[in-house]
Amino acid sequence: MRDLVEVPFDPADVAIIPGRAAAKPRRTRTVTVNRAESPLSWLAARGLVDPRQIEAGERMRRDYEIAQLGARVTMQWDAVRVDGGGRGGADVDPALAQIAAKRRFDAAIAAVGGGLSDILWRVVCAGEAIPAAERALGWPGRSGRLVLGLALDRLASHYGLP
Repeated sequence: MRDLVEVPFDPADVAIIPGRAAAKPRRTRTVTVNRAESPLSWLAARGLVDPRQIEAGERMRRDYEIAQLGARVTMQWDAVRVDGGGRGGADVDPALAQIAAKRRFDAAIAAVGGGLSDILWRVVCAGEAIPAAERALGWPGRSGRLVLGLALDRLASHYGLP
């Protein structure tokens, strides 16, 4: 199933190069996201997580993706810019945005704690189903959803969500 939605880029995810004035973006850039691909979305569709937990999980997943912490399957084929120009008219440094996202992700994992961050990372970031995560962690069946709920609550508190 495909549940596609256009999500705007968050300006906080882009770092400005020090010493340069930021150019005003001409239009808001968006990215297409399939909300049905995430186990967290699957849980939300069944009413097993509340909107506060969903927001916290999606924030962490966004930082995980921006920081490019997932395993690479092949060589990076991104074009190398030799003219020194910025992307889309704005003078932004993607490396600084990646580093900032990595720091936010690490702070979120540390705030959740060691016992809860395992299931949180496996389900929210790695995209594992809860039963698969329970087996990988050696947990009894049906315990993962409860622990994931606790981890998402702690994550939402870290982000200061109401």
